[in-house]
Amino acid sequence: MADGAGRPFGKVFGKPSPRIDGALKVTGAARYGSDEPVPNPAYAWLVTSTIARGRVAGFDLAAAKAVPGVLEILTHETVQGAVKSPPGPDGKPTTTTLESERVWHAGQIVALVVADTYEAAREAGHKVAVRYAEEAPSATFDSPGAAEQPKPSNPQQPEPAKGDAEAAFAKAPLKIEARYSTPTQHHNPLELFTTTCVWDGPRLTIYEPSQSMWGLKNALARQLGIDPANVRTVSHFVGGAFGSRGAATSRTAWVALAARRLKRAVKLVPTRDQGFTIATFRAETRQHVKLAADRDGKLLALVHEGAEVTSRPSNYNVSGVETTARMYACPNVTTHVSVVHADRSTPGFMRAPPDTPYMFGLECAMDELAQALGMDPIELRRVNDTAVDPISGKPFSSRSLMKCFDAAAAKFGWAKRDPKPASMTDGDWQVGFGCATSCYPSNIGPAAARLTLTPQGKARIELAAHEIGTGAYTTVAIAVADGLGLKVSDVTVELGDSRFPPVPVAGGSNNAASTTNVAMKACEGVRSRLALAAVKNNAGAFAGADAAGLKLVSGKLVGPGGKSEPLAKAVARIGGVVEVHAENVPEGLPPDAAQGLYQGKMAMVRGTGRKDVTAYAFGAQFVEVRVHRLTREIRTPRVVSAFAAGTIVNPLTAYSQFMGGAIWGLSSALHEATEIDPSAARYVNTNFADYLIPVNADVPQVDVIFVPEEDTRVNPLGVKGIGEIGIVGMNAAVANAVFHATGKRIRDLPIRMEDLL
Repeated sequence: MADGAGRPFGKVFGKPSPRIDGALKVTGAARYGSDEPVPNPAYAWLVTSTIARGRVAGFDLAAAKAVPGVLEILTHETVQGAVKSPPGPDGKPTTTTLESERVWHAGQIVALVVADTYEAAREAGHKVAVRYAEEAPSATFDSPGAAEQPKPSNPQQPEPAKGDAEAAFAKAPLKIEARYSTPTQHHNPLELFTTTCVWDGPRLTIYEPSQSMWGLKNALARQLGIDPANVRTVSHFVGGAFGSRGAATSRTAWVALAARRLKRAVKLVPTRDQGFTIATFRAETRQHVKLAADRDGKLLALVHEGAEVTSRPSNYNVSGVETTARMYACPNVTTHVSVVHADRSTPGFMRAPPDTPYMFGLECAMDELAQALGMDPIELRRVNDTAVDPISGKPFSSRSLMKCFDAAAAKFGWAKRDPKPASMTDGDWQVGFGCATSCYPSNIGPAAARLTLTPQGKARIELAAHEIGTGAYTTVAIAVADGLGLKVSDVTVELGDSRFPPVPVAGGSNNAASTTNVAMKACEGVRSRLALAAVKNNAGAFAGADAAGLKLVSGKLVGPGGKSEPLAKAVARIGGVVEVHAENVPEGLPPDAAQGLYQGKMAMVRGTGRKDVTAYAFGAQFVEVRVHRLTREIRTPRVVSAFAAGTIVNPLTAYSQFMGGAIWGLSSALHEATEIDPSAARYVNTNFADYLIPVNADVPQVDVIFVPEEDTRVNPLGVKGIGEIGIVGMNAAVANAVFHATGKRIRDLPIRMEDLL
C-alpha cells in the first residue's frame, strides 16, 4: 500500500474524517479528569502563599480544623520529607514548599485542606492562618535583586552563530536596529488543573489531565518513592493543554499523599486564579535585533539577542534564536540568550514556546528593513529565501515558504496594498495590511503501540497517547484504517492510560508524526504475519506468491494479479485474532530509545538536531488591521494563513488547528498579557474578566490555505505536525499591519489603543 513516493498510503490518509470521539464530546459522555467516578471521594482545597519571597514562619490551623467535615490539613511540617520535589520543565527542581518552609513565588501551594465536601474544604482553606517572614521580592526585568546571567551552555546545542555579524553590521550600507518585548502569558485551558488520586493497597491511580502519561507515572513514583509499576495514570480526554500539562507539578504529590493517609480517594479541582501559579506560563522576553542588508535586500548580518525571566532555582528558557537564526540566508549571524532570575514560579512550555515570542522580534525587524529599503515585505523574504540551513549548511527536508506567501497573498489581495504607511482609509478607519513568516520545527519521537485484528475485520489499537483536543483519536484511527485496508468506523482507538504502550509527551508538535508512524508500523506487522502465513500455507490463491507483495485492501488479503481471500480466512489461519506489539524508533535515535519511554524519559529527533537535514513546516500569515482615527480602537476584520506542513492526515481537524492557532496569534498581538504588581511580584488579572482573550466579534473572518507538500525525508509518512505553527508569526503580522495603517511602529506586545494615541 504505497503511493508514488513509496509511502504506505491507502484510501483513508489525507481524506477529511469527522472526529470519532465527536459524539462523546457533544453529548457530554467524554470523561475528563475530574469526571472520572471514584468511590466516596474526599475533596481538597489549596492554600497558596500571599507573599512572593520569604518563608512560612508558622500556621494557626485551629479555626480550619473546627470546620465540620475537615479530615486532614497537609503542610510542609506534616509532610516532613515524605514527598520529593518534582522536576521542572528543564529537569531541575521546581518551586515548591513540600520539603521546606521556603516561599519562592506568590501563589505557591503552602497547605492542602481535605474534607468530606468541597464546600467544607473551601471554608476551612480560607480559615488557615499562615504567618510569613516576608522578604522584598523581585518581580521581573529591572526589579531590584533580579539576577541576569547567560543561559547555561550546552555543547550539544550551542547558540547559533556564523561569521562575524558585528563587523558585517558595522560595514553594511543599510541597517536597522530595534528592541522588542513580549509579555507574560498564561495558557488558561478551559479544563482546570484537576487531580484525583485513589489508592488500592500499594497501587496508586491518578486521574489527571496530562500531556505525558508515562512521564507523569514515573515522576510521581520518584516523588513518592514507590515502584512505577504501582502507579497508573489516566487521562482519556484533556480540555486543552498547550504545554501546561507536559510536566509533573507539586499538586499531584500533595493529593496522592493525602489520599494515602486517609485511605480514601481525594479529588482536587483548583480555581481559575490558582491555575495562574500552580502550573507553568510563558515568560516575558526582551529582544534586541540588528539586521543589515545590501541595496538589493540581501541580508549581510543578523544579531538576535534575547532575555527571559525564570524562577530563582531554575534556568529554564526557550531560546527562540535556534529558529530565527535559520530563517533566512545570511552569511553572518550572532545570537545570545540570557535568563533573569526573579521571585516567580518556573515558566514552561506554551504553544510554540520559542517561536511565538522570538519570531515576533525577527519578523517585525524584517518589516522594518523592508520599509527602510523601500521594498515589498514579501519580496524581501523571497530575496533571502534559502533551501539550505544557513547555520548548519544542511538542506531543508522541504521548504515551501514562498509558495505559502504567494498563495496567501493572492487570496488576501496583497496587490491592492499601497506601500505608503497611513495611506489607506475607509471612512474613519485607517487600514493596514501586514504579513509575516510562520514556521515550526518538525519533531518526532519513539513510540509503542499494541494492535489487534479480528476475523470480522475489526481493529483495536492501544497506546498511551494524549487527546488534548487536536483530534488524536481520529488521526490514529485513520492511520490504522489506511494501513489495514479498513474503514475508520472499523477501528477502535484507546488512548490516555499508562496501561497502554508509551509514546512521547504531546508537545513540540510531534504527536501526529510519532503516533501515526508507530500505528503504521503496527499495521505492517499485522500485514506481514497474515501474508507470511498465507504464503507458508502454499495453497489456494497465494500458492508460490511473495509475501512482500500481499496487501490488505477493503477487508481482503490481496496478492499479485488481483487474487484475494476474505480477511476472516486470513486471520483464522493464524489462530483467529492477530495481535502485534510495535515500537518505532525514528532514524537518528539509538535503537534502545523506545525503552526510555517506559522510564518516563523523552527522546526526540528535533527538526534542528538531525544529521541529514533540517526539518521545518512553513507558513505565511496575512492580516488586515483597521484603526479608528478618533478612538484608536483596533480591529482585525480578516486573516489569511497558508501552511505547508507535509502530509495532512485529516484535513478536517487540521483546518481547525491552523485556524485556532491563527486566532491565538491575534490574541497574542492585541489582547493577552498577565499583569504583574512590580512591588509585590503578584499577578493581578487572574480571571477571564481581566485576562483578555478574543471573542467571535474580534475575529470575523479567517481563511486557511493548505499548500500541498510531499516531504519524503522528514519521516516515512511525511507528517510534520501542525499543532503549533498556526500561532507563529501572527503577532508580528498584526504589528506590521498596525504600522502600515498608522505609520506608528509598536514594538511591545500587546498592542492596545493607548499605544496609538
